[in-house]
Amino acid sequence: MNDTPGWTSPGSAPSDDQNGSGVPRPAPSDANGSAPQWSKDQPPAGQWSPPTGQTPPPPRTPTTGPNWGTPPPNAHWGSPPAAKPGVIPLRPLGMGEILDGAVKTLRTYWRTVLAITVTVAVISEIASILAQRYLAPTVPAADPDATPAEALQQSLDSAQASLIGTGPALLVTLMASLFSAALLTVVISRAVVGRPVSLGSAWQEARPRLLQLVGLTLLVAAMSTAIVLVGLLPGLLVGGAAGAALVMLGGFGGLATAVWLLIRFALASPALMLERQGVIQALKRSAKLVQGAWWRIFGITLVTQLLIFVFAMIIVIPFIIIGIAVDGDGFSGLLTESSAPGWPFLLITGIGGVITSAITYPISAGVTVLLYVDQRIRREALDLELARAAGLPGYGPAPGDETVGG
Repeated sequence: MNDTPGWTSPGSAPSDDQNGSGVPRPAPSDANGSAPQWSKDQPPAGQWSPPTGQTPPPPRTPTTGPNWGTPPPNAHWGSPPAAKPGVIPLRPLGMGEILDGAVKTLRTYWRTVLAITVTVAVISEIASILAQRYLAPTVPAADPDATPAEALQQSLDSAQASLIGTGPALLVTLMASLFSAALLTVVISRAVVGRPVSLGSAWQEARPRLLQLVGLTLLVAAMSTAIVLVGLLPGLLVGGAAGAALVMLGGFGGLATAVWLLIRFALASPALMLERQGVIQALKRSAKLVQGAWWRIFGITLVTQLLIFVFAMIIVIPFIIIGIAVDGDGFSGLLTESSAPGWPFLLITGIGGVITSAITYPISAGVTVLLYVDQRIRREALDLELARAAGLPGYGPAPGDETVGG
């Protein structure tokens, strides 16, 4: 008997009272001293057959050597890893993988990505600086002795001045962000299958869809604004204490509805760019992809925007402090009457804005596109189409169109 731990004999070994053939030998006598009566007809050695109707167990062949106890060849525990031709694995993604894919796109294709985002950010910041310098009217400092009516009027005047000064800059910023989102959508869709794309080819592919993307964005913004105004309108019409309560309640309901609408149509932009659909079809496509996953997409979008905000504050705040210190009156100017900021402040904060936008634009666009890809993988097995587009073996010939939506 082998005493090796964990080893079990696969078959019966001959005992001390058996010969090499495995057939029992009769003892000389039994307990009464008489010899047992054996039949003259005995089966040959090793030719025993089971009774009728029974099947003998399969023979067990002992295995010896150093490979005893190892799994058979080609045995795998669990599922094989998903293919990863580009910045994400071709399977349903978690939130960390979506954020990591957006960052990897920026890191891997930084030449194309930064060429887009830096150009757009510089144009946007120049427009913002000019608007703040020449369009923003001077707002007088608030009067501490003003009556409530006068204080309300001063607040309205300040808000109107801010809107006049920042409205054109916000419009330019919106157009710039749309332009960068359109180009980055093409870049990220190629990065998913590991195909680089130049700035020229991204522009050629995105240019026919730019006007539709602008219309889509303005339509969603108008719908959200209208919903909030409808929620505020009853309270504004009633007035008084009851009106104030209705304003709060209606404003909260309108804001919640607008957020629901924005998340429901969050994937319309990549659907329009990559599937080459119209504005209304892209909205319907986004609603279909988001259905049943609203809270997940809302959570990922919220976390992404919070991270972008924190990152932007880390970069922008030092530039604001330096700009205030370098500008004419320094920090004391903020405590006196309101005036247009000086050129040193605008230029320094503009540099900080360019750096922030150049990094946050691709992260925001990347998360949106990868959420779209993730939902299509979960619902439409897009991973198989992406594997074919990447030219992976075993998935068939690669199609001619290398984008996600093709």
